[in-house]
Amino acid sequence: MKLSIILWLLVAPLLLSFSTPNSSTDKAPLPDPESFPVPNGIKGLLFYIQRDPNTNTICYEINVDKNGKLETEDPVHAFWIRYPEGGMRKDLNYIQRKFAYGINVKSTGNDRYELRSVAYSKLPLLLKKDAQNQYQVYTAINKKECVLSRVFIRIDGGSFWSPNVLYIELKGTEIATGKTLTQRIKPV
Repeated sequence: MKLSIILWLLVAPLLLSFSTPNSSTDKAPLPDPESFPVPNGIKGLLFYIQRDPNTNTICYEINVDKNGKLETEDPVHAFWIRYPEGGMRKDLNYIQRKFAYGINVKSTGNDRYELRSVAYSKLPLLLKKDAQNQYQVYTAINKKECVLSRVFIRIDGGSFWSPNVLYIELKGTEIATGKTLTQRIKPV
C-alpha cells in the first residue's frame, strides 16, 4: 500500500467529519503543533495523535477492567478529545477504528504486546511494562528506543480526497538518556 494512501486513511475520517484543511493559498499560517493542547488527567494515557486542521486529539490509553487488571484481548482503548467542543470525550466510530486510528494487537508473551496501526502497519510499537511496572508504548525514534508520547500529522492544503501531508512527526522520551526526541517522516 502506498504511503500516500496510508496517510489518507489516517486523516480522511477527520476531514470528512470536521473541516477542510488549510490551503497554502490561505492567509493564515499553519498552527504550531507545540501550541496544541496536551491531554491531561487521563489515567493510563499511552500516547496521542494530533493533526491539522484542528485540535481534536485521538488518545490511546491502557485498557483495564474494574479491578485494574489489563484487558489482555484488548489492551489499548482509543478515543477522541474534541477540544473545540469543550474537551468532550468520544469513542472512535467503526470506520475510524477499522481503517484509520485503530490498533491491531498481538501478544508476544511476558506481558508484552506488538501494536500496529490499522492504517500504517510498518511502524512497530511495543506495549510493555517499564521499571515502575507501568505500561508504556515503545518505538524507535531516530533509531533510539523511546517511550512514544505523541504523533503529529502536518497537512497543508491538497484536495478533499488527496490532502497534502507534509510530514508525520513522532515524539518520545529516549530510554537511555531521558531526552525528548522527535523524528519527522516525509511521505513519498
